[in-house]
Amino acid sequence: MNQSQSQTHTQTHTQTQVNPDFRPCVVIPVYRHAQSLPPLLDQLRQLQLTCILVNDGGDAQASALMRELARDPLVLLCEQFPNRGKGAAVSTGLRYAAQMGFTHALQIDADGQHNAADIPKFLALAEAHPHALIAGVPQYDESVPRHRLYARYITHFWVWVETLSFQIRDSMCGFRVYPLDETLALINSVALGSRMDFDTQILVHLFWRGVKMISEPTKVIYPVGGISNFRPWRDNVLITVMHTRLCCGMLVRLPRLLWNKWRNNSAGRRYDQ
Repeated sequence: MNQSQSQTHTQTHTQTQVNPDFRPCVVIPVYRHAQSLPPLLDQLRQLQLTCILVNDGGDAQASALMRELARDPLVLLCEQFPNRGKGAAVSTGLRYAAQMGFTHALQIDADGQHNAADIPKFLALAEAHPHALIAGVPQYDESVPRHRLYARYITHFWVWVETLSFQIRDSMCGFRVYPLDETLALINSVALGSRMDFDTQILVHLFWRGVKMISEPTKVIYPVGGISNFRPWRDNVLITVMHTRLCCGMLVRLPRLLWNKWRNNSAGRRYDQ
């Protein structure tokens, strides 16, 4: 994309924003869900938000569809071949968003699970708290597989241990708003997971760096006949290794985490008095 096209995207977006210092976009990592993109992009178009599609090693048909969708002036496309995983795709999209002049990126999955109608309230929170990460807390209906619902609580427990805090209410939901300055400072300095371990790992590391976490409920569904990119054996091993490393990282940071916890509790008690 040349400089004039980049300026057009930035101008198109900022015309709809009250605060010129808050310039959000949407990042969608895409692998095996390209056919679900047109209705999602229709919703985003109504919000006049620039959308960055990240083609994570899609086949010829999916790649052709995404290139066609990118003819829309509000849709940008970056591609990486071969498939490198969701975490790598999100990182690619966040870097590209920063290059395009955006300050915040809302991540939403391409598989239709997330409620795009909640985007305005998530962006309003991000604008009110520009240095915080806005994390979705799934509100499931009866479509959620029981084993996935229960398995999430294992990760919730370990994240609470790794942070010594309940501030991260859900670390696995891929519907969130990243403040790009803080997030890219982390991505460019710490080796993060490139697949399904990314969503949890990056939240814990951002918390360790002092980034405030704001949790917001959002409806999440499992579409009938939906294709999951989760690979039980591979991804469960990655997640296990990730939690092992994060627990070790917590032990190294334990004095500072305990100090921050005591300081925050003391500040809360003074406020109550």
